[in-house]
Amino acid sequence: METLGALAKKTFSQYSEKTAVKDSRGTITYGQLKSNVCKLAHALLNEGLTKGDRVAILMSNRREHVELDLAIALTGLIKVPVNYRLHPKEFDYIIESSGSTFLIGEANLLASVTVPIKKLDVDQEYEDFILEHKDEFPDIEVEEDDLFALMYTSGTTGKPKGGMLTHRNIISSALSLNMVCEITYGDIIGHVAPLTHGSNFLSQCALFFGLKQVIFNKFDPKEFIDDLEKEKISIIFLVPTLVNLMIHEENFEPHKLRYIKSINMAGAPIAVEKLNKALSLLGPKLAETYGQVEAPMTITMMPKEELASKPDSCGAIGPFVEVRIVDEKGEEVPCGEIGEVTCKGSLVMKGYWNNEKATKETLKDGWLYTGDLGWIDEKGYLRLVDRAKDMIITGGLNVYPREVEEVLNQHPNVKETCVFGVPDEKWGESIYAHIVLSDDANKVSEEQLVELCKNNLASYKKPRRIEIVKDLPKNSYGKILRKTLRDQYQIQG
Repeated sequence: METLGALAKKTFSQYSEKTAVKDSRGTITYGQLKSNVCKLAHALLNEGLTKGDRVAILMSNRREHVELDLAIALTGLIKVPVNYRLHPKEFDYIIESSGSTFLIGEANLLASVTVPIKKLDVDQEYEDFILEHKDEFPDIEVEEDDLFALMYTSGTTGKPKGGMLTHRNIISSALSLNMVCEITYGDIIGHVAPLTHGSNFLSQCALFFGLKQVIFNKFDPKEFIDDLEKEKISIIFLVPTLVNLMIHEENFEPHKLRYIKSINMAGAPIAVEKLNKALSLLGPKLAETYGQVEAPMTITMMPKEELASKPDSCGAIGPFVEVRIVDEKGEEVPCGEIGEVTCKGSLVMKGYWNNEKATKETLKDGWLYTGDLGWIDEKGYLRLVDRAKDMIITGGLNVYPREVEEVLNQHPNVKETCVFGVPDEKWGESIYAHIVLSDDANKVSEEQLVELCKNNLASYKKPRRIEIVKDLPKNSYGKILRKTLRDQYQIQG
């Protein structure tokens, strides 16, 4: 295995005349990308940055993400991608926590950062910043186990933690994605999800084949569908929320996705009912993967040809990890029994940046404890049940929110659901559900939904209260914030 920088050097040499990246401002070839990357690398070094220093990146989707990735890879610097949809206080926390000393971003976002740090406006200053520097690779030795990125968790259970990802981790993830998405020469990779997170891992796949990447800066379902057709995108990463929005677009025309070969769907679980609808409209185009910041994207992989036959599974174990299901004592449980998903291997992070306590809690004897509950069948396919912290205990009995959500999602007029536990003096916790209906839905009563649960679930698993709402709280990555709803009721109570 090698480094991202070493891979980039080969790609630049082999595909110098090919289109590398397209965004709203135009296209550049791999030859031009190489020139920009080398100049940027030397410009960063000229600022006094040295191997191991952190560079924070705060901008929307644009070509410079690709250039920064490769310049940082070649210099041994460490990137700290900051999702531009976060709150400004979260910008400050991540920049300060990571010890970043240089920040590159868009002016309106840079203005929100209050911690002291040297800033570069990517629109007004970037071209001049790199202009006079050498179009040569920097002479810096970078090893595969050197850090490449600090990827911060979404912070749904507390302050975000910086997962330390090495070049080995990134290459392992890219090779796995190449396999499950069946990426090959001639594909065109699209990006609409933030390049600070999930879509960035797919970006690295382009280097293996010298592929064109097309970067979109916003998601409007109708425009996006038209753009996929216009640009002949064949590979793209989408979280389930975006897939759901796309197929629910009024007058959705599946034939416009005829160039799509694989949609890498990851980032959050998808309800079986919603998945089946997507498959009926799109056909076998969805390649599902399961991972987390600490083991990016491909702990398990479900090829698109198999997904329809196993819609409740997130796939078989990926090539760069071992997986065990363990009980509360860390002992492996028999096949088919529920426990915590753990994994180890080349995909797994080094630990959390400057957080020894969290690292020790999460990495034990080389095994990453994911916090996810699941079970593996006799053929090695993983079924996720829920997050361990989301499990509801009512009257001493365990209820997994996802199990209840799957039933509620069977109703044809239900668009999204979130089931969570609320403190209850008698039962310990009561089960509540918030539900978003489809835009064109006829009126659905709480009684109808309760009846649906009665017909499909044990009595103790039925929601005590169902509330129909306009929307559900989500983080900047599109994940439903179950904890936010739970906390609201605790405050009210």
